[in-house]
Amino acid sequence: MTARGFGGIGVLILLSAASASAQKTDPRPDALGRDTPRGTVIGFIAAARDGKDDIASQYLDSGLRGRAATELASKLYVVLNGRLPARLNELSDQPEGSRTNPFAPNRDVVGTIPTSGGDMDIAVERVTAQSGTRVWLFARTTLQSIPEVYNEIDLLSIDRYLPRFLTVRIAGIRLFEWLALLVLVPLLYRTLAAVDWLIRTGYARWRRRRDPGAVSRASTLMPRSLRLFVLALAIHLFVPNVDLPLVERQMWGIVAAAFAVAGVVGLMLQGIGGSEDYLLRRMQAGHLAESRALLRLLRRVAELLVVASGVVLMLHRLGIDPTAALAGLGIGGIAVALAAQKTLENVIGGFSLVFDNAIRVGDFLKLSDVTGTVDHIGLRSTRIRTLDRTIVTVPNGQIATASIETLSRRDKFWFHHTVGVRYETTGVQMRTVSENITALLLQQPRVDRESVRVRFFRLGPSSLDIEVFAYLYAADWERFLMVQQELLLHVMDIIEEAGTAIAFPSQTVHFAPDSLPTLNAAR
Repeated sequence: MTARGFGGIGVLILLSAASASAQKTDPRPDALGRDTPRGTVIGFIAAARDGKDDIASQYLDSGLRGRAATELASKLYVVLNGRLPARLNELSDQPEGSRTNPFAPNRDVVGTIPTSGGDMDIAVERVTAQSGTRVWLFARTTLQSIPEVYNEIDLLSIDRYLPRFLTVRIAGIRLFEWLALLVLVPLLYRTLAAVDWLIRTGYARWRRRRDPGAVSRASTLMPRSLRLFVLALAIHLFVPNVDLPLVERQMWGIVAAAFAVAGVVGLMLQGIGGSEDYLLRRMQAGHLAESRALLRLLRRVAELLVVASGVVLMLHRLGIDPTAALAGLGIGGIAVALAAQKTLENVIGGFSLVFDNAIRVGDFLKLSDVTGTVDHIGLRSTRIRTLDRTIVTVPNGQIATASIETLSRRDKFWFHHTVGVRYETTGVQMRTVSENITALLLQQPRVDRESVRVRFFRLGPSSLDIEVFAYLYAADWERFLMVQQELLLHVMDIIEEAGTAIAFPSQTVHFAPDSLPTLNAAR
């Protein structure tokens, strides 16, 4: 044989080894779908429901053959169909299982059912089939207890009371179940509303008989959210006691979960609305009605978060993993936040201004080189009307980081003046003026007595200066100006009564005697 022939044989040997290695590391999927715990449970229930007992017995690790295996499979189906929790979507769909127990990595508990001897775990184990494929089968420890649990199954069967046409299945669900969902459940919801109305009406009539002048509030005793809770509770209590197939129990479990989630979401939305109304009443009482727009935005954001949380809970209940969608929304939110960075900064600045009570509509303030009255506080900016009646719009983010001097919020107004009298004033007159001005300030009810200070403190260029210092209580700037005017008029009267007068800025020019002839010659 030539070298080329030996080379061809070597290539064939390598290809055969690679093919064998590939088959060994990448086995074919099981024809019955027993590669995962979920596939085993769903495949067994489907085969047993269709009467394929021979196929159903192949999902059991019982060691039995023939009629004994099919009878055990039939009993296991009755037990699972009647008592297995309707949460098949939560079963592991991975070939290695859920691995919740590190000490038993090849064993998964697919559900727990109640028995007379206590709760019993329904377990599946990963074994090696005759074909060499790793499959999941119902564990022998579980199968040993099935005949005893089968004898305990005693549920109310409704098939015997139903006409044959109501047992027709649509999408695996009997027609009776669809009618109950579409007719009986809405009827029960309306019945609860009618009961609520009857109770409220009867209470209102009873109260009017006791007190004809009483006005009863028409507050509902059972809001819509609470009615949904009652429906979910009724389904939760009724379904386990009726002989319903696992598929139908799973459907009713989803319906009950949807009602419960909707009830929680509804109650939280009502709480958010009530909180907004309460805050608006408090803020209006505190002259903060300008926060209405900010509160409405906050309410919408909170409602969106509540509804999104409810949707995520329902997706999880349906077995849908929302992680990828949430990650996508998170990335999109980051992109939007970066694009609208300035807008978000101004909106957050508006929240901080309102809730920190930094400024209010009507405040007279000084912001950098802007002085005026706050006209409106919005989501993004604040409008200030200046002294010359123009409008200046300032972003809220800039106001939140700036130094604001709110002139209209002073608790006291500063009365501070320097009174200059003529140099001809005597010492006695100066004492009289100072004492009378002090007495005037101490007699005023709007003057802070502890702050009063009247002192002769300086020999000025053209006057003898007296400092008048005090703090006045006033409701606003306009009222302060009126009080200040009256005090200044009284000060003028005190100076006049003392026999002196307010000095005028003046200068005295003295001429030397030697300069007089020169001036006369010039004339």
